[in-house]
Amino acid sequence: MTARGDFERLPLIDVSGLESADLTARRETARRLDRAARNAGFFYVTEHGLPQALSDGLVAAAAEFFALPEGRKQRYYIGDSTNHRGYVPAGEEVFYAGSKDSKEAFDLSLDLPESDPDYRAGNRFLGPNRWPSEVRNFRERVYGYYGAVTALGRRLLRGFLLALDLPEDHFDRALHKPPSQLRLIHYPHVTDALDAPGIGAHTDYECFTILHATSPGLEVLNARNRWVDAPPVPGAFVINIGDLLEVLSNGRWVSTAHRVRKVSEERYSMPLFFNLDYDAEIAPASHLVQEDGEARYPSVRAGEHLLAQTAQSFSYMKRQIARGEMQLPTGALGLASFARERAERAHPAAHGIGGTVPE
Repeated sequence: MTARGDFERLPLIDVSGLESADLTARRETARRLDRAARNAGFFYVTEHGLPQALSDGLVAAAAEFFALPEGRKQRYYIGDSTNHRGYVPAGEEVFYAGSKDSKEAFDLSLDLPESDPDYRAGNRFLGPNRWPSEVRNFRERVYGYYGAVTALGRRLLRGFLLALDLPEDHFDRALHKPPSQLRLIHYPHVTDALDAPGIGAHTDYECFTILHATSPGLEVLNARNRWVDAPPVPGAFVINIGDLLEVLSNGRWVSTAHRVRKVSEERYSMPLFFNLDYDAEIAPASHLVQEDGEARYPSVRAGEHLLAQTAQSFSYMKRQIARGEMQLPTGALGLASFARERAERAHPAAHGIGGTVPE
């Protein structure tokens, strides 16, 4: 039997059963989700119900935006927003161990009106999006995809809850206006660039991620501290477990470290980071704590965990902290705490996530 985390490729799961009216069919799909979440924390899903045209339109809109002159893109610089929306230039994010990456991105989330009370109160992740006027039908193409992929996320969440023997509607009360972020990411191919990663090693901070990408580059860290390729599969999304589901499962599921290597061709990547409401409290499920004899994780507030991790990786937020304009939430975990602690326990001599273990 393969040891937990000792995978060499990602499993592929047909998730059409999650839409069945038959609880037995939903449970069978949930069991497959559970196996993949326990072993790899990463897997592909097929038969998810999203038309390919939505993904194609998203990629086209992203390509048109990133083709704009740098000055035009900088009009939407994320550091000029009050709720973390807009353009992310290359080098803006710095991950654990100081790794900078070569990507550029555009970040958006649930589009709320300026009258939203949480936005008006200064919430850093809720409120209106910024829509580039220079790109034709950008909002329609991008937000149409956002609506469809977040609906898929709700179906997957119910399957994950069923897999943990929790009610499928366990989190319905925490899905009123979640800051589930969609990132449009562009990895340029520069033939004479230094051998730098596309994006440094990290875990994802939310419940789980739904990824559409146009070409290879994604790598996932297995239990032997080796990087496993996760190339695109036609018609499938890549799903990975995030920090919040690792907490909820009391460590049964793994928020697995991953990265994007230096790309061999131009690459577009569109992750949807599925989250719960900002004030939602996530703690290890009580029946799992009883089985394990202890709670292996403290409770986490969804929005505060997202804010703490984001503020420690985005340069503009770090500058705001240094100037005293914002501060980390009380009890904030260090950047990449989940992956780093696991890597250091398994490979104490390694330096950083993924270490220096030879390939």
